[in-house]
Amino acid sequence: MSARGVWFTRTGPQGAPQMVMVHGSLDRSTGLSRLARRFDDRYEVLRLDRRGYGKSGDHNGPFTVSENVDDLVDLIEQEFPTGPLVLIGHSFGGNIILAASSRLGSRVTRIATYEMPMSWQPWWGGNSSKGFPEQNPEDSAEAFMRRLVGNKVWERLPERTKTARRAEGRVLVGELSDLRGGPPWQAEGVVAPVLAMSGSRAAEHHRRAVQFLEETLPNCRSVEIEGAGHGGPNSHPEKVAAAIQLFIDQPASAGRS
Repeated sequence: MSARGVWFTRTGPQGAPQMVMVHGSLDRSTGLSRLARRFDDRYEVLRLDRRGYGKSGDHNGPFTVSENVDDLVDLIEQEFPTGPLVLIGHSFGGNIILAASSRLGSRVTRIATYEMPMSWQPWWGGNSSKGFPEQNPEDSAEAFMRRLVGNKVWERLPERTKTARRAEGRVLVGELSDLRGGPPWQAEGVVAPVLAMSGSRAAEHHRRAVQFLEETLPNCRSVEIEGAGHGGPNSHPEKVAAAIQLFIDQPASAGRS
């Protein structure tokens, strides 16, 4: 447990290049475990359960991007106090790593995001732009999950999993409400090269978000993961890992793909 009350895990050989992975909404560090296994033979990989999720579920909040950034930066300074860093963020985690990169400065050598929400944009058509269907946060969490994974998948989940996801509704409402308030990062603060990923089954608003990143950030390229949807890092970890590794290996000035 970190000094700020978030649980974390480190895998891979000590002293190897350092990589940090940050999960999205209604998820936890285990949602990135399949991706992490593709790297932990050659990287030391740090993952955390963000405040309010998984083993950090008792956290009292607040559940904002800025507080998540503080958690992440403090954890990195605790566990990886020196050396270059690769930051990877899935969904909501992408906003966290972009915002954190401006504080970590030149230590960050590469940033990779996968289908990052931009619900402050007027064109954003995702769940996080539409408010929530119920005043009860638990119902909002269930509605969010049903939209994300589909009704059939939701109905097949074990009851303990459904209960856990519904209990995280308070976190979901807090962080997505905060995200609708405005961009949590500034383009000029993101100096490391960025890889903006999406799946070939991505919704139109996620495709537009990738285009926005390419047009806005000073050094950003994109890649589409064939066959993947929003859960690509878990459903297609080999393809996502291969895209990230190729991005890491390319020169920083190699341009967009």
